[in-house]
Amino acid sequence: MTQTVVTLGAHVFDVQVRPVEAIPDGQGATLVEQIRFGPAGTAAGTAVTLAKLGATVRTAGAIGTDPVGDLLLAMLARHGVDTSLVVRRDSVQTSASVLPIRADGSRPAFHVPGANLTYEPSDAPAPEIARATHLHLGGPELMGGEKAAKILAPARAAGVVTSADLLAPGDPGVLAWLAPALSALDYLLPNEEQLLGLTKAATSEAGAHALLDAGVGCVAVTRGARGAVVVTAEETIAVPAFDVPVVDTTGCGDAFSAGFLRGLGLGRSVRDAAVLGSAAAALVAQGLGSDHGDFDLAAADTFAEVTPTLA
Repeated sequence: MTQTVVTLGAHVFDVQVRPVEAIPDGQGATLVEQIRFGPAGTAAGTAVTLAKLGATVRTAGAIGTDPVGDLLLAMLARHGVDTSLVVRRDSVQTSASVLPIRADGSRPAFHVPGANLTYEPSDAPAPEIARATHLHLGGPELMGGEKAAKILAPARAAGVVTSADLLAPGDPGVLAWLAPALSALDYLLPNEEQLLGLTKAATSEAGAHALLDAGVGCVAVTRGARGAVVVTAEETIAVPAFDVPVVDTTGCGDAFSAGFLRGLGLGRSVRDAAVLGSAAAALVAQGLGSDHGDFDLAAADTFAEVTPTLA
């Protein structure tokens, strides 16, 4: 069966600058090696990598009617993502970020939430979601758990596999805000910092079990250079990261989500899905932006077979 994924939520236009170690004082200027832009966000960024890996992808969210929105839609379409479910707002700009990338690949961010904050359950294309195999909600904390549940619960009732990733730093208040939606999630894909902040747990495994107790079906936690951990009620599976030169960590979490979901859609075990997620993240990390890398599923699988992992 063809995997059809609706990625719903945050759509961001990213501008990346590298390398940046400091912002010049006053009216000063600094020469850099590279400036580029691309599609990003927990819905749009995930959509791009899913499309590269061979899924049929439709993306849904809110952007402005500004030129930035035009560019964002064009870039998504160029990657084969169906953008017909995206709504456009006249009164607010498209969400955007400027990311000064340090030499080690880490980066702060200057961010405008923009139209992402205007998306409501009434905007969600329920019939199209019900016809999909997977629904991935990127940034459910932007609307809150009660509203997110109005999108997730009907999808799950229709037999759609549901998942979500987070944007906000974790704290118990965010967990309480999301609580009404957790029982409608088959998979939650936070990073370790978010997970430990949400649950105040001492370890990723303990934090994941707290989310399982709250109703989530499975938790897949990304841990940067330490790889990922997938936790279900029956088992905990550690998957190492791949040993690659890191240029930019932007979008690596979204790439992991995409690879993990693509693996599940192909009928792979959660371990093998996490390996594909880690491979996708490693391929994206080697260049600038969430959309870096000209790879497909076969290339990602070959990469995973031949590339050494970190201890």
